Amino acid sequence: MSRLMAALAAALLIAMLGAGAIRAHEGHDHGPQPAAQAGASPRGHASSALFELVAIAQGDELVFYVDRFATNEPVRDATVEVETPDGPASATAADGAYRLKAPWLARHGHFDLIATVSAGSDTDVLPITIDVPEHAAATPGAGSLLARARDFLHPAAGLAVGFGFLAGIVMMSFRRPRHAAALLLTAALLLPAGSVAAHEGHGDDAKPAQAGADRAMRGPDGAVFVPKPIQRIFGLRTVVTEAGSHPRAIELPGRIIPDPNASGFVQTAVGGRLSAPPGGFPRLGTPVRQGDVLAHVTPPMQQIDVSDMRQRQGELDQQMSIVERRLLRYERLAPSGAIAQIQLEETKLELEGLKERRASLDKVRREPEVLIAPVTGVIADGTPVAGQIAQPNAVVFQIVDPARLWIEAQSFDAVIEPRSAVGATADGRSLPLNYRGSGWADRNQSVAVQFEIQGESANLRAGQFVTVLLASNDERKGIAIPRSSVVRSSSGQDVVYVHTAPERYEAKTVRVEPLDGARVLVLAGVEPGERVTVQGAELLDHVR
Repeated sequence: MSRLMAALAAALLIAMLGAGAIRAHEGHDHGPQPAAQAGASPRGHASSALFELVAIAQGDELVFYVDRFATNEPVRDATVEVETPDGPASATAADGAYRLKAPWLARHGHFDLIATVSAGSDTDVLPITIDVPEHAAATPGAGSLLARARDFLHPAAGLAVGFGFLAGIVMMSFRRPRHAAALLLTAALLLPAGSVAAHEGHGDDAKPAQAGADRAMRGPDGAVFVPKPIQRIFGLRTVVTEAGSHPRAIELPGRIIPDPNASGFVQTAVGGRLSAPPGGFPRLGTPVRQGDVLAHVTPPMQQIDVSDMRQRQGELDQQMSIVERRLLRYERLAPSGAIAQIQLEETKLELEGLKERRASLDKVRREPEVLIAPVTGVIADGTPVAGQIAQPNAVVFQIVDPARLWIEAQSFDAVIEPRSAVGATADGRSLPLNYRGSGWADRNQSVAVQFEIQGESANLRAGQFVTVLLASNDERKGIAIPRSSVVRSSSGQDVVYVHTAPERYEAKTVRVEPLDGARVLVLAGVEPGERVTVQGAELLDHVR
């Protein structure tokens, strides 16, 4: 009989081991996760033509976020008066939001509120409904005693089970089945609580998920749920779309070039060795003025040229010596009238001519060519080095006036003077242009069209590629939106995000064409009156 009780206790232990293991995995669903809205904090929202209001329950407080309906711009200087279940109350501005003490949130249920929002001369009344579920309103109390006890016991539960099991085996070996059965039953009773407590969260270090944690998330339908606090971080802005007629734009590839009347090259007329002026070579970006000395070029002398020059100098020295002696003799004879005065003067002139020819030979050997700035501007290109040999007609410096730049575009069709022209850089900058003319000579099956950049030209450089948009006389009907509103989806389609609810953005596929440097024309996909995201659309596209 004792042996039978021991066998029954062992069977009970095995059965409870299986039950504990089953309960340990209870509640862990590794399938698709719920949408962000399902796990978000209790909230309510309301909209009007002026404001958009979102109320989020956080503990015993209600946090209000007030934005402009059309632009989604936060309203930071508003007054928020709320009719609550406990009577009227005023929300206090804090960190760009408005907080209101709401102890009645501890009771789960359905709450109807009326908020009066005033900002400047604008005032609006917005009704809000908040549903607080029972699990969100409940607070931890003494009713969880069993869970606390289980948490307390689970660190020692494993040791107790192991000890009881070993002790039962030992006692059975000493013919004490009753004591062995009692120990096995104790271990079996301790095991389920310990295994459940230890396996919850997959380990002792695992922390339970925070209920009501708000985060941006894309839903199964492709719409993006973005809580208002995250919208503030993303800096999301919208605009209400309007249909209209706009001139059709023509895109031309182009690049920035210096103004031909405000730029120039510094070249050498003859080849030679470069040397720096007294102040040194001007480096890149150095401002220079017209006429400034930038470098010297010393022409090299071949050996045969040196020999011929020395021979010529000797001949001139010999002729000068003969003429000097003749001049001395004429000067002694002239007072007595032995020679005519004109002979004396001719001899003086001959001697002066020989001296000038002799000095010019010396000057050729030691005087270099001077390179001067042809225009006023800055050094855009050129890094000469002392001792460098420059070939004839080599460009030593390029001078550009950064305040006077042009754009040269390439067109495959004849261009008539457009109504307007805008240049768009790679970083989205828009440059107003003034049409200067187009050429007639063919350049790789295209013609050059030149424009002058109007206004500020800072941070632009010669050779930079741009896109030129010409407004033609042909008009198209559509919705004009900023270029920043359109993002490219993973499938390669153009997408815009429409603000359909205070915390919901829907992606819509659109068909667009260029309009100018800052806008595109939507031909299909968006209707007038919708709120399109114009700032932060690329951040919404990365939400998963």
